[in-house]
Amino acid sequence: MPPASVGPQRSSPGVAAPASRDPLGFASRRRRQWRWLLTLAALTLGVTVLGVCLGAVSVPPGTVLSVLLDRAAPALATQATAGDGASASERAIVADVRAPRVLLGLAVGAGLAVCGVALQAMVRNLLADPYLLGINSGASTGAAAAILFGVGAGLGQHALSGSAFVGALAASALVLAVARAGGRVTSVRLLMAGVAVGYALYAATSFLVFASDSAEGARSVMFWLLGSLSAARWGSPLLSVVVIVLLTVTLLALASRRLDALALGDETAHALGIDPTALRVRLLVVVSLCVGVVVAAAGSIGFVGLVVPHLARRLVGAAHRWVVPAAALLGACFLVAADLVARTLLAPQEIPIGIVTALVGAPFLLLLVRRLQPGA
Repeated sequence: MPPASVGPQRSSPGVAAPASRDPLGFASRRRRQWRWLLTLAALTLGVTVLGVCLGAVSVPPGTVLSVLLDRAAPALATQATAGDGASASERAIVADVRAPRVLLGLAVGAGLAVCGVALQAMVRNLLADPYLLGINSGASTGAAAAILFGVGAGLGQHALSGSAFVGALAASALVLAVARAGGRVTSVRLLMAGVAVGYALYAATSFLVFASDSAEGARSVMFWLLGSLSAARWGSPLLSVVVIVLLTVTLLALASRRLDALALGDETAHALGIDPTALRVRLLVVVSLCVGVVVAAAGSIGFVGLVVPHLARRLVGAAHRWVVPAAALLGACFLVAADLVARTLLAPQEIPIGIVTALVGAPFLLLLVRRLQPGA
């Protein structure tokens, strides 16, 4: 017999090459997701700095940093960074006006975005968001009742947020009841019920405005209905918004696998041992609480919960463990940028932030509807 060959073996043309170590691309996909999260975090930080620096009166970034450091940690502020060169007006603008306003914008944008993520997974519909499902309208009705007629006055400084939460929760329960009345709850039935309830509650809010004897209160409610961050001030109301939004983002991130199961269908959820009805109820309570607090603080702002979740999925994929943090960062960045445009476009006059988000969101919605058409 001929001796066995000990030299290097060459693969014949008909033999397949060895499979790669990552045939499905999991590692590369994970790296891309982390890159996008870090990019969004850096972008949010940059927009935050611009939001504090720019306005009717521009303040240099160095002055902003020194004023904030001096206010937050005076013991750490050195002679070089303790606000030297900052006038009293600049200190007031940075520390008392813009910093709480930007912080509120970050919280509101993140809260609306993650609520949109949760609702789209709950109803398995790309068009679902707090605005279209009537939750914003319910919160607006409750808040308008508190502003114009003193509803919930016993709650003190939390009367506005408490009334808005009750209105959002009542709207959610009404939408579910209407959608369930016709039999099995479907995405189309839930959306139609949300649109109908939203219009009814918007009419109720308009009635409250016209029934009020206070012209100033009616004007403030009408401006507030389009959204504004101008009322942001340091205190427990702002702290409650930040805490509720952080709690909502955390809960939804922890429930990411359950959201994945809901997005795949009730049958998949049942197969994984998840009760979809009970999960929807719990998620609806969390979403109503977040939307109610956010609407009470900043008014009814549309399109954030619709646009941002789709952009987040385009960047990091459909898995909710990545979509939730990406949407939170993207929503925070988007709303702070929209507020910056709202208060600088016609400075010193401020336009409602809802107009800016609508100008961005409406074309996106039209593009989404076009893509959903057969043959598009």
